[in-house]
Amino acid sequence: MNNPDPVAAAAEPANGKRRQRLTILALVVAVVGVGYAAYWFLHARYFEETDDAYVASDVVQITSEVVGTVTAVHVDDTQHVERGQLLVELDKADAELAMARAEADLARTVREVRALFAQAGGLRAQIREREVTLKAARADLARREQAGGDGAVSVEELQHARDQVAALDASLSVARGSLRTVRAQIDDTTLENHPQVLAASARVREAALALKRTRIVAPVTGTVARRSVQIGARIAAGTPLMAVVELSDAWVDANFKESQLVDIRVGQPVELHADVYHGDVVYHGKVAGLGAGSGSAFALLPAQNASGNWIKVVQRVPVRIALDPKELAEHPLRVGLSMRVSVDLHDTSGSLVANEIRSSPRQLLPGDDSSAPQIQRIISANAGNAQLGSAAP
Repeated sequence: MNNPDPVAAAAEPANGKRRQRLTILALVVAVVGVGYAAYWFLHARYFEETDDAYVASDVVQITSEVVGTVTAVHVDDTQHVERGQLLVELDKADAELAMARAEADLARTVREVRALFAQAGGLRAQIREREVTLKAARADLARREQAGGDGAVSVEELQHARDQVAALDASLSVARGSLRTVRAQIDDTTLENHPQVLAASARVREAALALKRTRIVAPVTGTVARRSVQIGARIAAGTPLMAVVELSDAWVDANFKESQLVDIRVGQPVELHADVYHGDVVYHGKVAGLGAGSGSAFALLPAQNASGNWIKVVQRVPVRIALDPKELAEHPLRVGLSMRVSVDLHDTSGSLVANEIRSSPRQLLPGDDSSAPQIQRIISANAGNAQLGSAAP
């Protein structure tokens, strides 16, 4: 009778258990594979993600438009400012002197133009007088010539009458020429719209602008950054003083690989997470547009790939993500912060190129012509009895 080998008998259960475990592992791997395939096919393939994304915003440079000495600085770095808030004051003594000179020049010009109108009126009266005198002299000459034929008038007296007519005629011609010269300067104008008065008024406006620009105000609402201006500094026009960052209108520049751009379209919804909030805050936005080129194409020193040691590098293209203003107000961001971006690709009907025109253009504070009443007051004060608004006859 053969006895079974105890080693072989012990090996059979071990092999059975190993086979069972391998089978279970294979089933688990298959289930995970099928599950991941289903997840990718039903969900993951409709999303493109990247963590190469950063917050950006408009950084408005604050500069001086006039030369001056800084007398006061009202803000500092990290301070919030409102649109129109006073930032820096310059010494206004020079601007006030220039304003006084411009106003005096306007007053003098108004009086000079007023004198031209008066001169034209005087020349017209002078011409009428000389025309009457010339007419009388010609009638007198005619009578003398008629009487001279009978010998009642001497030749010398007749010659004197002729010389007087010639002199009066020449004097009338001079007066008419003077009137034409004056009329060339005042025809079809009034005291207010005369070119010389308009030029002097423009100099007053220019001086008023220079005086107004000694007060530098915030053109937008935002946070002060990079403040470099100091009290007492003598600054030139165009000198950078500080920057104002519009954090309320921030956006995200997400740099996607070129292979990820196949289905990204303008208007697609985007979900974002900020590292500054440890990913707990969820931002919602939409694709506002795709960059016109890769980052390397717009670099200061673009790569030259025509060399012999060329190596292909996957390029990245910036995609601008517009954020929800309400969420941005509740959880403010800062320029340069890192973001994680996930773009929903379910709807691919959008455009590859942003073609929307900005409905509300960004612009500086509108300028107001505060010098207009002052100009009108100076003109009225120096116009005398001249009738404003009526053209010269």
